[in-house]
Amino acid sequence: MGRTEIRLTGFGGQGIVLSGYIIGTAAAIHDKKEATFTQSYGPESRGGACSAQVIISDEPVHYPHLIAPSILVVMSQEAYYKYAPTLSDGALLIVDEDLVEIDDLVGDVKLLSVPATRLAEELGRKIVANIVMLGFFAAVTDVVSVEAMREAILSSVPKGTEELNLRAFEKGYEYGSGIRD
Repeated sequence: MGRTEIRLTGFGGQGIVLSGYIIGTAAAIHDKKEATFTQSYGPESRGGACSAQVIISDEPVHYPHLIAPSILVVMSQEAYYKYAPTLSDGALLIVDEDLVEIDDLVGDVKLLSVPATRLAEELGRKIVANIVMLGFFAAVTDVVSVEAMREAILSSVPKGTEELNLRAFEKGYEYGSGIRD
């Protein structure tokens, strides 16, 4: 596997930081890989720019900051404009198609889109769009195992929301599995 660098981006209130934490937990705790997790966000708690960075490796991670992200997950237009130009050839760009309009991708970048927000709304809670995105992420990448993601979700989401979050994960996973087949 080597070193996989992942950046998740959006705006505050979308659960971007939680998503990064869940991926890191899935990798480190449940898949027994090496992982680091860092986060950044604007001064606003909701609505401002937000990102989470996860590095997953089979070997110890000596430098915990992204050098060349191989996966970029985007859940806001502002984040797309800021981070999509930084992708190198061969990178994977995953976007919420209801929130991000794609234009002028540079280089050889693979683009996948999912209506994460719309799928979350179908479940009755727009707030789980990030977990729908994690299901999609798990289906279209081999970075962490599906079971590790489920376990990390269960241990990370607020008590009483586990069932809803697992349904959101499965909805995203099902959508992504349809694309991957």
